[in-house]
Amino acid sequence: MDLQQMRYVVAVAETRNFTRAAERCGVVQSSLSHRIAALERDLGVRLFARSSRRVEPTGAGEAFVAAARECLAAAERAAADAAAATGVVRGRLAVGVIVTTAAVDVPELLQRYRARHPDVRVVLRSGRSDDLVTALREGDLDIAFLGLPEGERPSGVETVVLDHDEHVLVVPAGHRLAGAPRVTLGEIAEETFVDFVAGTPARAQSDRAFTAAGLVRDVAYEAGVVELIIRLLERGLGVALLPSAYIGPLAAENPALALVPVVDGPHRVEYLAWSRFNPGPATRAMLDVLGVRRAGGGPQGPPSGTPGRRPPGTP
Repeated sequence: MDLQQMRYVVAVAETRNFTRAAERCGVVQSSLSHRIAALERDLGVRLFARSSRRVEPTGAGEAFVAAARECLAAAERAAADAAAATGVVRGRLAVGVIVTTAAVDVPELLQRYRARHPDVRVVLRSGRSDDLVTALREGDLDIAFLGLPEGERPSGVETVVLDHDEHVLVVPAGHRLAGAPRVTLGEIAEETFVDFVAGTPARAQSDRAFTAAGLVRDVAYEAGVVELIIRLLERGLGVALLPSAYIGPLAAENPALALVPVVDGPHRVEYLAWSRFNPGPATRAMLDVLGVRRAGGGPQGPPSGTPGRRPPGTP
């Protein structure tokens, strides 16, 4: 058994197709199929159930794939560590990002990172902050950009605060509050709201603010992505509370929306987080690009070039 056979098995398990797996691995299908069949003979078990239309891992196959992924990750880490010892950073960096990240220009950051470390393959994953933290703890991500309600800090991972931000009220341009100098939660509690899905960190930021104020609001529309929230607002279906640093630049270019500062509105903290467990060379290199000093290296602070906090309601 060798690492190449493990890669072939994992590719078939993930694509559920021998042809696509061969394309991913850069080999002809017959070669891939032959190597997997030889491995099955050596192991004395069937790794895949095959038909003319379907390919699925057997129970033995699923067990093998889980262990194979660990072996491949360990081999990749060993190669990266060996390269790092010579001053070259290689390997894979898995980065998690919430879509409303505003404290860091992620594309610009990746551009700088690639200029320094062109041999690192970067994989991006977007999602909810709580899901990204779980992925960090489980080793599925190396680093992540998060947004959480003020007073809530990620647990089980290393973190540094990137920025603090306030939410603003986002209304359709023709709304009665468009152009208002400021509002309070009490003044907008009777509005129809568009918000993120209940139970998510993005939704909790607004829910907690209304609860703390002793107010109840009507969230008529829930959406899993901020792009859909904005489209609903443009149609005049409600109002929303969104982080000012994120929505400010977008609203400045969108005449269909208006922003209003909220005196007692929600607050958000943006974090950079990474795994506590032995971060690899690619992760350490990203922290260096961000200007973050790790544990034992002195006090941590925001990365150099981090934008300052914007006044509520301004782009």
